[in-house]
Amino acid sequence: MLINSASLSETVDAINAARFDGRTLAAAERGEAARWIAGRQGLPGAYADTFAGFPSEREKGILLFTGERITSASARHILGEESSRALRYLGVRDAKVTAALDRANEGLMRCLARAEADPRYTNPGLFCCGKCSVGLWRNLLSGGLDRHEERLSLGASHLKSMRDGTDQWRKFPFWYTVLALSEMDNADARKELKHAAPKLERAAKAAAPSPPYARRRHEIAVRALNAL
Repeated sequence: MLINSASLSETVDAINAARFDGRTLAAAERGEAARWIAGRQGLPGAYADTFAGFPSEREKGILLFTGERITSASARHILGEESSRALRYLGVRDAKVTAALDRANEGLMRCLARAEADPRYTNPGLFCCGKCSVGLWRNLLSGGLDRHEERLSLGASHLKSMRDGTDQWRKFPFWYTVLALSEMDNADARKELKHAAPKLERAAKAAAPSPPYARRRHEIAVRALNAL
């Protein structure tokens, strides 16, 4: 069951989990989930005309696929990016789903345009903060927005200046960032995965845990190391 009728973030998480685990979803299941997510587009609380979480998600925040908790405006923004990505993965041919995804994409593009109009904004691979930037990358990786290769390369290259001396990055949630980097095909992303490799190696060598987020992090570590 993909849909959690009281949580957009948990519905998106279930879709991400199916893709991550390589499970094939039935056409009927994909269609039902896509139409349900599309129905959240533009509702009160949606970020930039994307997809709205429920009141409890706006009040308490959401958990990312990798287990980090995100709150406030960042949670609304990332949920919009992740919902867009989920719809692209589901790949349902439905006029209402397509229209909702197009409106969400246009809303996010307007946000990027406003940011880029600010003379202080110098890196089109970033948006707002570290957390939101990774959400942006995840949407770009699914084919959303524009200037994909440029934004992903410049975003990944920024991480070098954010290294914190402990194989991680300041202001960027470690596992969520690694998850995005492991899907990128550019030299800067590989450099940052090499920077994170000591922490990833420790995680990969540990016994595979069973709790969902710990298990995912273990598998992300293994996949990221294999990508080097």
